[in-house]
Amino acid sequence: MVMTHEHVLFWFRRDLRAKDNAGLAAALASAARVHCVFVFDRDILDPLEDRRDRRVEFIWHSLAELDRVLQQHGGGLCVLHAQAREAIPVLARALGVDAVFANHDYEPEAVARDETVRSALAGSGIAFRTFKDQVIFERDEVLTASGTPFSVFTPYKNAWLRRLTADDARAWPFAPRAGQLAPPAPASALPSLDVLGFTSGVLDLQALPAGASGAERMFEDFLSRIDRYHEARDYPAARGPSYLSVHLRFGTIPIRRLVREAWQRWQEGSRGAEVWLSELIWRDFYFQILAHHPRVVNESFKAEYEAIRWREDPEGFAAWCAGRTGYPIVDAAMRQLNQTGYMHNRLRMVAASFLTKHLLIDWRHGERYFAAKLNDYDLAANNGGWQWAASTGCDAQPYFRIFNPINQSQKFDPEGKFIRRYVPELARLSDADIHAPWLMKPVEARARSFELGRDYPAPIVEHAAARARALSAFKAIREGENSAAV
Repeated sequence: MVMTHEHVLFWFRRDLRAKDNAGLAAALASAARVHCVFVFDRDILDPLEDRRDRRVEFIWHSLAELDRVLQQHGGGLCVLHAQAREAIPVLARALGVDAVFANHDYEPEAVARDETVRSALAGSGIAFRTFKDQVIFERDEVLTASGTPFSVFTPYKNAWLRRLTADDARAWPFAPRAGQLAPPAPASALPSLDVLGFTSGVLDLQALPAGASGAERMFEDFLSRIDRYHEARDYPAARGPSYLSVHLRFGTIPIRRLVREAWQRWQEGSRGAEVWLSELIWRDFYFQILAHHPRVVNESFKAEYEAIRWREDPEGFAAWCAGRTGYPIVDAAMRQLNQTGYMHNRLRMVAASFLTKHLLIDWRHGERYFAAKLNDYDLAANNGGWQWAASTGCDAQPYFRIFNPINQSQKFDPEGKFIRRYVPELARLSDADIHAPWLMKPVEARARSFELGRDYPAPIVEHAAARARALSAFKAIREGENSAAV
């Protein structure tokens, strides 16, 4: 093996694992000595208002495990609490490395940060090399026949599958030689959450085990259920999803591992694996949308919908956030998010549709709320999902298809199990009444000692009227008007 560098610094970011890590494998293949660092980036952490952030604790536990793995191979992890754009060049110069290696990050602010780091390193004669790791195909790797980016998912998926080979999903080796991994200085050990300014003990490690080992246990559990994924995934009271989204977000499990397994099982005839693989492809799709159209961070993908006159409704938004809309399935979804940091995917669509269509509140408000609350918050997927629900995005839900929350509740939580868990004040209602308590017959309400408005709020909006209002707002744009009826 030919070494091209004497000393390299590997910078962990969204890839908190040692095994099957593209950038780390490249560093080990090209350098005689590899230093490892992670930065609790103050540019990201300082603006966080909630100091009980489960994501920070998830990262902390994952780093503790990663450090142990590196120590087993003679190295260790340097952990800093600083502005990464400044700290990485300073550390690289202090260590005297020839290059800094990392994996690609696609979010606009991360791209800008990396360019700042690249420029600072170049001024010291230090190279900065990044690698594809968190997706299977990135940026321009899957294009239309005319060489342009896809904006519709199904053609993208078909092209993605045509391109996929076993080599695209192969695992990168992790086999450091004796003495190749450098131990960190004692002063750079993992700081406590208190030192970082965050509260410990807010993450349920039984429900969401951290680190690569936690990801592997969760994946093995899902593999025992994957063949039924297509049938169970839409029912929030059932154990249908993989629950791996947080691990994908922070890179405690490689996307290649998941795609290899899903692809193989699909070839063996598993319908569940086929549908799950499609969900993984959606993830790549939204990453390439963000890469080609970074304006979607703040703007509608379909530019004409920037003209929609969204309603200013602080009380309605507050009721939605708190799970007090009067629609049980929407409220259960929002309370699940607030209590656990997780929301079932079907309910993400229902809750987002309710905010943007029933309340006609700008999707950006909901997107920001999810960004603050979701354990698995990922800009590309969150933005893509919200714009899909709001009908403003690429390949979006057509504006005239508006989720009926009652129908969704009856279809996907028919016995009200999920609602009873998160909206316990409705637990005594019958399976028929729990989906729309305001429609209960008075005699039934009295028999169950239930009073609408006292025990549970009345709906803050009527479905048919809200649907008509949303259709009017979107039709006004379609017809070229400059304003929408509210």
